[in-house]
Amino acid sequence: MTELRHRGTTENDLQHQQFEDKGSENEGKAEKDGASDSESKPDTGPPGVPVPADDTPEVLNKALSGLSSRWKNWWVRGILTLAMISFFFFIIYLGPMVLMLIVLCVQIKCFQEIIHIGYSVYHSYHLPWFRTLSWYFLLCVNYFFYGETVTDYFSNLVQREEPLRILSKYHRLISFAMYLTGFCMFVLSLVKKHYRLQFYMFGWTHVTLLIVVTQSHLIIHNLFEGMIWFIVPISCVICNDIMAYMFGFFFGRTPLIKLSPKKTWEGFIGGFFSTVVFGILLSYVMAGYSFFVCPVEFNSDHNSFEVDCEPSDLFQLQDYALPAALESLTGWPTLRLYPFQIHSISLSAFASLMGPFGGFFASGFKRAFKIKDFANTIPGHGGIMDRFDCQYLMATFVNVYIASFIRGPNPAKVVQQLLALRLDQQLHIFNSLKTHLTERGLLEEEA
Repeated sequence: MTELRHRGTTENDLQHQQFEDKGSENEGKAEKDGASDSESKPDTGPPGVPVPADDTPEVLNKALSGLSSRWKNWWVRGILTLAMISFFFFIIYLGPMVLMLIVLCVQIKCFQEIIHIGYSVYHSYHLPWFRTLSWYFLLCVNYFFYGETVTDYFSNLVQREEPLRILSKYHRLISFAMYLTGFCMFVLSLVKKHYRLQFYMFGWTHVTLLIVVTQSHLIIHNLFEGMIWFIVPISCVICNDIMAYMFGFFFGRTPLIKLSPKKTWEGFIGGFFSTVVFGILLSYVMAGYSFFVCPVEFNSDHNSFEVDCEPSDLFQLQDYALPAALESLTGWPTLRLYPFQIHSISLSAFASLMGPFGGFFASGFKRAFKIKDFANTIPGHGGIMDRFDCQYLMATFVNVYIASFIRGPNPAKVVQQLLALRLDQQLHIFNSLKTHLTERGLLEEEA
């Protein structure tokens, strides 16, 4: 394999050198020749990324030295999985603000891992400003998204502070100016003989931003709807990942998809049923606590976040009549559930049926660049992106699900927007609302 990689790297370097030699000739002819070459030759792909060394802790290596590589990997993955789950519980205990900070850190690490792959593959071409512009665009996109979030959820604070009010008013103009600066820097960095490759990397950066930053922004929005909308989906993906691995490890016989040869139908089906049951049980436990179900709101009086409220009907126990067949089987005429538990079936089903396709996508990406993992941050698991490849797809689904079936008008946000208006505008809305309520018979007409 090393020999093939070396040969692939050499062939690509020779092709690139030939392209440079022709650079002094007509540029259009060179581009045309390059296109015809790519059509006539098979797609050997880019050179492989150097494989990182095994970074399994020495303590685990010594303790598991007598086991086969298969069982050693099983134990390493298991121990590190328990450690990550414990860390996850600890973060939940610290509250929503810490969770949001962790989401930002995970986003930055995932971005770094993907960008590093591009740099490792194409660093020999000495592309100017590639990494600098990539991180600059990450800054621009985060400034835009987090600025939108601050304006939306902290309007009282924004209106109270003059600098914040100015930044909020011109936020989109500032964001566009920042992006335009990066765009112009990219155009100025274009170098003859590297045009095509530089545009490849420009697209690489923007697709990475779309996949990583946009999805993490949706995770933040889900958090503001209530921590349960963050914890249950993420836990379902984790449960499906673990149970699919367990079922596949012990019972797997039938390959599921060529992109990921270790995935089996037994693991896929076992993970599905396990995740649905887990989602229903976890939802029942969490729906009874206001800390998890209340929206995260900013209290302008105390300048702090609050998760205290009267739980909505979604988190109130209700009786559901069972079908005759189930009633005769169980002897229960009704079943007492939280309505959220019914929604959790949709979340867990998506996590187990569609979520793995995020992993398949990542597997195809890694195969394209001849790498096993995005990084070696977590022994036995790979990089942070290897653990969160399914989570980003799940975050988008949860956000769409909330917008389609859950979220309604928010009186608190309406009041915040009204208080931001001029006094004459507030008075006009007051008179209009008073007339409307009087016509509906909710207010008595003045004598």
